[in-house]
Amino acid sequence: MEQQGHEAGVLPVLRALLGFLIAAAAIVYATDLFSRLGIAIYTEQYLAVVLGASLALVFLKREEHTLERRLNLLVAALGLGGGLYLAVQYPYLVEHQLDMPAQALVLSAMFFVVVLEGLRRVVGLTLVLVVLAFLGYALVGHHLSGPLQTRAVGLDRLVVYLGIDTNGMLGLTLGVAATIVIGFVLFGQLLLKSGGADFFNDLAMSMMGRSRGGSGKIATVGSALFGSISGVVVSNIVATGVITIRMMKQGGFRPHTAAAIETVASTGGQIMPPVMGAVAFLMAEFLQISYAEVVLAALIPAVLYYVALFIQVDLEAAKEQIAKVSPELIPPGREVFGNGWIFIVPFAAIIAALFFYNMRPEAAALLGALGALIVGVVRGYKGKKMSLRDVWDSLCETGQSIVDIVMISAAAGFIIGILNITGLGFGLTYFLVQLGEGNLFLLLAISAVVCIVLGMGMPTVGVYLLLAVLVAPSLIQVGIEPIAAHLFIFYMGMMSMITPPIAIGAFFAASIAQADPMKTAFTAMRLGWTAYIVPFLFVLTPPLLMIGGPGEIALAVVSALLGVWCISVGFVGYLNHRQGIAMRALFIFSGVLLILPDMGGLSLALPAKAAGLLIMLVVLGLGYYRSKCVLVIK
Repeated sequence: MEQQGHEAGVLPVLRALLGFLIAAAAIVYATDLFSRLGIAIYTEQYLAVVLGASLALVFLKREEHTLERRLNLLVAALGLGGGLYLAVQYPYLVEHQLDMPAQALVLSAMFFVVVLEGLRRVVGLTLVLVVLAFLGYALVGHHLSGPLQTRAVGLDRLVVYLGIDTNGMLGLTLGVAATIVIGFVLFGQLLLKSGGADFFNDLAMSMMGRSRGGSGKIATVGSALFGSISGVVVSNIVATGVITIRMMKQGGFRPHTAAAIETVASTGGQIMPPVMGAVAFLMAEFLQISYAEVVLAALIPAVLYYVALFIQVDLEAAKEQIAKVSPELIPPGREVFGNGWIFIVPFAAIIAALFFYNMRPEAAALLGALGALIVGVVRGYKGKKMSLRDVWDSLCETGQSIVDIVMISAAAGFIIGILNITGLGFGLTYFLVQLGEGNLFLLLAISAVVCIVLGMGMPTVGVYLLLAVLVAPSLIQVGIEPIAAHLFIFYMGMMSMITPPIAIGAFFAASIAQADPMKTAFTAMRLGWTAYIVPFLFVLTPPLLMIGGPGEIALAVVSALLGVWCISVGFVGYLNHRQGIAMRALFIFSGVLLILPDMGGLSLALPAKAAGLLIMLVVLGLGYYRSKCVLVIK
């Protein structure tokens, strides 16, 4: 018992030190400290350190049984020692990779096993089985025929390639996670410790608290702001939902509706520029375009998503006669902004660094983190300033919170390596294109289902990394704009958070709200319906991604906004009064015509939009006439 107590006291210290090591290594790398000192290192050496420390963090958990505890300590030591050894020996190993020295084979095999076990512990068995399925296919795929036939690769050659080559475990996915993502996680941690979360919550309260359904709108704004930074839907739901869900229930929203609003708002934070849960920077790296292009392309779809949610929250509040937030709970807007306007500075620093000074994303994130640190130490929020302990905790928690993403990124590296060395990547793309049989809509529908299934239960970055490798190439191959293809798979992958049967985001929110999980998930699907439809729209209507002339973009945006409003009214069934089935159907039909993509040229698109607008006006006129008749009768 005494030994267990001693270990229980040591483990938190070790975890804090390892978290600090990861954050400190990221800072050193982002500031180019080694090159400034005249020391040349491979990026892969830095990645090996981050991976080794992350593996140790995964296995340094308190266990009740002595054998389990000792095994965990052993594997943690293997992971950390292997990472440090790989960092030191990497120049030699990569130079002699083709000779397959014994140490390269043993080290690569160890990493493959330990990373998969670490992956199982942080996200479950699903992704592990996916990696193992790809490994098994790589070993037997050359015996098959057709588009999915692979090159023959020996197991020893494959293992060394996955562990040492830059197209494997130490490749693009882990590189982005260990540089860009860590930088933004550090920025988020410092922003939260400095009082930024309290400021955003108060800002949402002061902006939306006085309108009908104010508690639902506060949840929407607050979760969107926090979710864009957090990068993990479930973390966002847990962090903000404990406040917003209770507030919505007290305001009159039914428990499952409150949970669904929080789920959809938190999920949407991942698709909201400028940060997009760090996926914006990953997408820019994959597509070899500027970060600014990704943000501009993602802007209109994100606006449509939140417009639909706001409309439905507002109409739901009117339909259920939900009261406004109690005035004494709403802080004065002038006071909130007066106390917290300084929090704009870190965001402005990041945007200026990226857009105007063309700094690397990890350097821009570090600049934003420095801004958040200065704001927190010098001013804080409502007089509460950051302490040295807060700074230390931010660094430690940054390293600890990145572990899940590091495991997923390393596993994604295994999949990428297998696709590259066996030629399966090209075959898979060709197979999906053939499956669509030249029918673009069919290919998109198949890809959407694949994205939702593969994305279930994974953090935002993991969803995108996996789908960018497996699905996006097939969409690009048939002529879809690359940015549209990547945003399509990202949106569909994110919808796994609210789509039954997994719907992990909805289930977490339901547990907080003490609501029925499946009822919450289906309500979330209704509230977040745009995320299922809009990806098809922007693939078929590029102006929604800011691609095209000003007139085309304006027409696409206005008609999409009107269509979203009409369909949302139809779904809720309320506009000044409850709508009957016929009126709801007409609203939905007019909305569908308004958002109908240009599948056959403007000669078909414009008449459809005009007809939709006409039906909308007729339905509104009928509704106005009916309300007047009701008043006269009364």
